Amino acid sequence: MTPYITRLCAWAPGVENSGEWDEWAQGGRDIASGAQGPAIAFTDSLFRRRLSQISKMTVHVVHNLLPVGENTKIFFVSFRGELSRQFQINKMLIEDSSLMPAAFSLSVFNAPAALASIAMGLKGGYSALYPGNNSFSAGLAAASASFVSDKQEELIFVYADEQAPPEYGRCFTESPPAAAFALLLTREPQPLSVPLSSLNEAEGRPLDFLRLLLRKMHVTS
Repeated sequence: MTPYITRLCAWAPGVENSGEWDEWAQGGRDIASGAQGPAIAFTDSLFRRRLSQISKMTVHVVHNLLPVGENTKIFFVSFRGELSRQFQINKMLIEDSSLMPAAFSLSVFNAPAALASIAMGLKGGYSALYPGNNSFSAGLAAASASFVSDKQEELIFVYADEQAPPEYGRCFTESPPAAAFALLLTREPQPLSVPLSSLNEAEGRPLDFLRLLLRKMHVTS
């Protein structure tokens, strides 16, 4: 079966509201470089103080996708994960030959999805996936399969990648800019929903997929 995309929320540096995303989709605006994240002022200051760019973006897009069912599951896809925190850990090991437990606690790949679940009080659990062969379509296929295996009615699909530290320049010369988007996938069509199968030609890269989707439906800022 093919799920339907019922709602969408996206965030990237310099492209934040619906008008700006429409400009970006039509080629009139670029995503800015930088490690800044959304304000997520709806969260407690102590909660957001230590969050990385990717975690802030993930929390933001999931929050702005609400309402969803309390038991709705999050399916999180990323190609770089908590890259800036992983870099700091590697730097600490090289320079100090030691590692502080606090530095490790939020550096794991599933941290953004877990933090979004905590911030919104979602109890459906989450899956965190690095798609094989750098294939965004593989991540979409895995999320779609859960509608068959788990008999779910809806699912939050999240893609997020943060700005790579400049020290990784040689490793990420063709990496996409920092961006995140969340989709509410539903088993049954809703008003203005878009069949996921109608976007097959743009499934290779996340931002190509998002651009085509934005041309088919209105983005929630």
